[in-house]
Amino acid sequence: MNDRGPNTDPASLQSAGRRVLEIERDALAALLPRIDGAFARACALMLECHGRVVVTGMGKSGHVGGKIAATLASTGTPSFFVHPGEASHGDLGMIMRQDLVLAISNSGETAEILTILPLIKRMGTPLVAMTGRPGSTLAQAADVHLDVSVAQEACPLNLAPTASTTATLAMGDALAVALLEARGFTPEDFALSHPGGVLGRRLLLKIADLMHTGERIPKVAPQTPVAAALLEMSRKGLGMTAVVDPAGRALGVFTDGDLRRVIDQGVDVRSVAIDQVMTRGGRSIGPGQLAAEAVNLMDRHKITALMVLDDARGLLGVIHMHDLLRAGVV
Repeated sequence: MNDRGPNTDPASLQSAGRRVLEIERDALAALLPRIDGAFARACALMLECHGRVVVTGMGKSGHVGGKIAATLASTGTPSFFVHPGEASHGDLGMIMRQDLVLAISNSGETAEILTILPLIKRMGTPLVAMTGRPGSTLAQAADVHLDVSVAQEACPLNLAPTASTTATLAMGDALAVALLEARGFTPEDFALSHPGGVLGRRLLLKIADLMHTGERIPKVAPQTPVAAALLEMSRKGLGMTAVVDPAGRALGVFTDGDLRRVIDQGVDVRSVAIDQVMTRGGRSIGPGQLAAEAVNLMDRHKITALMVLDDARGLLGVIHMHDLLRAGVV
């Protein structure tokens, strides 16, 4: 450590930060030619795997490996992380013959991984290695080796794993996404593995799950006086009312915005029928559409509620922005 204390000069700090990003950018660019036949073979082995992809690595490689395993699992490739040190003390039993092992080691000589290597090979479990040294013991023992070597670490001492872990993480993402596309993994599949998060809510919730139905729907007949329509709007509290014919088909909508326009025009709300001042047609959505689509529609048209209609314009319900906020879709 410098006895004079840390250098807090803003220009120096910014320069150091930019240098790190430039080095890591170059490291990622160097990976592009390595998305080659070996990469395709690694993907093929993972697609053929009838078990799980078991990721293992020590230290920083282990941290990156945990993230890669989580990304694989959430994108359609069953996967989990096993610490190689623990594997030597019982956790190796978590690896089955039908699995595939993805071993990560920058040096390719990590002792804890080399210790369990003979047992993995004896089981006949396919082995994919990610290392920074193609000539290393691990790389040579693997069925497929993915080269994640970097010209230099972003650390000025060229010691702390920085650019190398970024390259490894990126290669893991490349594998996960290539496998996702090969499997035809859909947004609905993704949502099913993320039911508790915002992504899951955005992808799983349908309009029918959230809309107001039955007596909670604000609706009036076309000849209803505007004053009576305002009472309906007030009772239902959604800032709008649908206008429907005797068969329940939506003819239009009357909103708070329409009310302001009517007042500005000096319309007598006690005598004028709602169909004379409503917005004809009105914005709507189907019950089977995603709640996220309602958010996009409302944002695009600067409105806060949508009628929910069937194919014949029959009024099924109403959905309000507050419903989407409560459900965590927004």
